[in-house]
Order: sequence, then structure tokens, then C-alpha cells
Amino acid sequence: MVRNLLHILAHDQIVSQHSLPLGYTQSGSLFHAKTRALEKALKKSLPNHSILFSYPTGPVNLDPSDIPGYTGPSSPDAPDPEPAYGWWRRKDLPIPGATNGETEIIYTDLEDGLGTIAQTIYDEGPFDGVIGFSQGACAAAMVASLLEPGREDRFFALRKDRKQVFPDSFVSTDPEGGAIQEPLKFAIIYSGFRAPGNRYAAFYEPPLKTPTLHYFGAVDSVVEEGRGRALLEVCEEAKEVVHPGGHFLPSQRPWLDAAVGFVKDCLDKADSNGNETAREEEKAEDMDVPF
Repeated sequence: MVRNLLHILAHDQIVSQHSLPLGYTQSGSLFHAKTRALEKALKKSLPNHSILFSYPTGPVNLDPSDIPGYTGPSSPDAPDPEPAYGWWRRKDLPIPGATNGETEIIYTDLEDGLGTIAQTIYDEGPFDGVIGFSQGACAAAMVASLLEPGREDRFFALRKDRKQVFPDSFVSTDPEGGAIQEPLKFAIIYSGFRAPGNRYAAFYEPPLKTPTLHYFGAVDSVVEEGRGRALLEVCEEAKEVVHPGGHFLPSQRPWLDAAVGFVKDCLDKADSNGNETAREEEKAEDMDVPF
């Protein structure tokens, strides 16, 4: 008998393998293949759950010039790069009024990327957790943040100084307000990083309460460890795993076991909290009322 439906939103930067160096690129089908070992492990370890994964594709069609490290075709006869997609583009733009040529990192098309994820939540959710890799891991943390209570108010409080507004796509259409779904039970962050600068501070201030598991590659040359730890440090219930590889999803048994154990712990905690709430509601119903 199926006790619960475990629905996981999984996403990364959807980019062709032939467009990026260092083996850190993922197409949608490749990312699905990379997570199949984890999906199989979860199904085996959680037999009372029905495991579903959703794989939305980033809406931003990237040009080769948008992709870090792209140096162009190796020869005039080389085939054209395959289509590449992301959740946003990174731009280093001059700061107005700056006297020393300072720049600010801007994620253009971020609203479109988050809007695509929000539409997936509307169409296929609600979700129990999110898994992200690389740019998608940064997006996964953003999504977990946006679904937490009080985050919209924080964006509003910081709107003048930080310039980033709460995404319209995550504003509930329910007349009574609230989020577009309940907060996530967990987020797994593979080679993730914090969006830099004050502009995106509302995603991380106050720190995320969603339980997170952060994977670091010991020889990851794409995402510096400091960038990944900057994200870990703004997650209140964070755990970390360091694997000996680079910028990829580790699929060996020890690293799978860490993810499975983390998900089981998060689900057990959520079930325990839900049962406690139910018991409190039952006690309230049994109380004598003075009217």
C-alpha cells in the first residue's frame, strides 16, 4: 500500500554537453539519467512511497557567448553547438555612478526562470522536495526560500535597497493569500552557490529554514568551494557531503546513501510534526467550550 507520494522537483542548468568544458554540462535527458540511480535508491529505501520526479527545462535559450569557457568551434567544419538552455543569464553590468569601473552581477531573465518553475508547481505539484545541480542548485535554493512563510514580506522590506522584487509567479492567486504550495520538506544542492550581491539578499535573509543537503566536489573547478559554502551558511538546517570528484552528481553508493538517509530523515520529521499537529487538533475538538 502506498503511504505517501514523494514528489521531487529536479532541475539543473540545461545545457548541451558539447557547449561547455570540464564535463559539468547537462542536457535534460542527461540530468534525468544522472538522477536515475538516486531515484532507484529512493524507491528501494522508501517502499511505502510512490516516487515521482519532474524535470522542467530552463526557458532561457543561451547563445554560445553566454556560456562560460566557450571558445568557439575547433575548426570551420565543426558542427554547430546544440541548443543550450538555462534558468537565467549572468551579466556583469557597470554600476551607475561608479567612479572606478565597478560592476554588479545581474541575473537577467530570472523572473522567466522562476516563472517556469512556478508553473511546474501549479501543473504538477505540490512537491515534497527539490534537487538541483550547478545553476539549478542555486535556483533550487531560491525556490525553497520563496515557499517559506514570510519571505514575500522580507522582499518588500528590502525592495528599496536591494532592487529585487518578490516574483509575481510565486504570489498565490488564492484570495486568502499564502504561498503557491506548502514549504518544501527538503532540498538537495549539488555543486550549488549563493546568488551574489545585495540585489538577491532577500532570498537568504533571514536564513532558509528548509532542510538542505549540500554536495561539494573536492576537485570542483567550476564552482569554487567558497561560493558553495556561502549558500550553506545561509541555511539553518544544513548538512554537507564532500565527494572526491569534480563538478558532477556522484552516483556511487556512499553518496547515494547520504541523500537517501537525508530524505528519509526529512520525511520522518515532517510526518512527526504532522501527527503532532493532528493530535493537538483532536485535543482542541475534545475541549469543553463555554458557549
